Amino acid sequence: MIATVHPGKLKGAQVAPASKSSMQRACAAALLHVGETHILNPGHSNDDLAALDVIQKLGAQVEINNAINEKGATFVESIKVISKGVQPVGPEMNCGESGLGIRMFTPIAALSNKPITINGKGSLVKRPMHFFDEIFPALGVKINSQNGFLPIQIQGPLKAPAVITVDGSLSSQFLTGLLMAYAASNAQDAVIKVLDLKSKPYIDLTLAVLNAFGWNVSHTNYEQFTFLAHEPLKEVIEYTVEGDWSGAAFLLVAGAIAGPIKVKGLQMNSTQADKAVMQALQNANVSIAIDVDGIQIGSDDGAALRAFEFDATDCPDLFPPLVALASVCVGVSEIKGVSRLAHKESDRGLTLQTEFAKLGIRIDLEGDVMKIHGGADINSATVFSQHDHRIAMACGVAALKANGPVTITEAEAINKSYTNFFDHLVQLGGKVDIA
Repeated sequence: MIATVHPGKLKGAQVAPASKSSMQRACAAALLHVGETHILNPGHSNDDLAALDVIQKLGAQVEINNAINEKGATFVESIKVISKGVQPVGPEMNCGESGLGIRMFTPIAALSNKPITINGKGSLVKRPMHFFDEIFPALGVKINSQNGFLPIQIQGPLKAPAVITVDGSLSSQFLTGLLMAYAASNAQDAVIKVLDLKSKPYIDLTLAVLNAFGWNVSHTNYEQFTFLAHEPLKEVIEYTVEGDWSGAAFLLVAGAIAGPIKVKGLQMNSTQADKAVMQALQNANVSIAIDVDGIQIGSDDGAALRAFEFDATDCPDLFPPLVALASVCVGVSEIKGVSRLAHKESDRGLTLQTEFAKLGIRIDLEGDVMKIHGGADINSATVFSQHDHRIAMACGVAALKANGPVTITEAEAINKSYTNFFDHLVQLGGKVDIA
């Protein structure tokens, strides 16, 4: 797909997409919950669909409940999951291109004593998974990987030792899978010790989902996690997927630079890491007003946005939208946390530098800091998504302030997380041509 985004103003209101971080964790918890789970406000991104496919491969039954909205369009209102726990129905599961999916579901799949091959596609097959090789033997899980890459063959059952230590510096996603597997296996008195944990808010989200289902997991300064006794889980559990701060960050930045608009459906008390976008927007002198109906972002007064500093170490997915924001801010903005970008769908530090250079935006990478020189013209150009959903959306947002149309090739990458992104820009008054 080729998407051409034209410069222009936005107005109106838009509901944020469902959080794929929340949705995928809900799918995992629904699989582990022996009983019936109703997932409300479900997501439908490629990563969400991959999670639904995985839990079916691991034994869950999934029923999709459709409804019709006020415009006569059919949408998924809820998803019912019926599960007896992890009971693989075949020899393989495929997590698509979801980094969270592969890291979270692999320890969960290891609860079974059946051998299973875990695979992915696209950029996921190039992303290192060596932590499985390092940790699984200590958990009694047999593993055979391709020197730390997919496909991986495992055979459990996972046995929680009294104490295990995990390196949390690369990703919190594997820890999410361990926490869920331990909780579901009733590993009371077991302890997971974590060294140098990054992305703590994502672990907060994991714990929030576990506790919402009825498991009781606590931590001490994110360095030690324990699993406590809990009441029997309810036979029927209802879980509502919250709005996605990751996807909404692009809407919020679009409103900041080309609004004003209102973004609805976000929880201000969310544990999602990317809620921190609000602090970055404030640092850039963006006009923000919050009420019960949503977040009003941007203004008509033409006030100049200023260069800002922001630490994205715990929320690296904010780099792309914040680069689009920094491109229109007068001065040099600095974002810390570049080291967290190497093993995403692309090496995002280099990808952002390359693609925004085509738009006339200079980006310097200096160790762990990215410096974006903003305030000059954003040029009309053709850019390449690098098959990375967040790069495609970042370029689409920046295009709103360009001096001419910006064409994004391989723009279908957005389907990984925010399928309706370009549609939502159009609904807000933007002009987008799709070919």
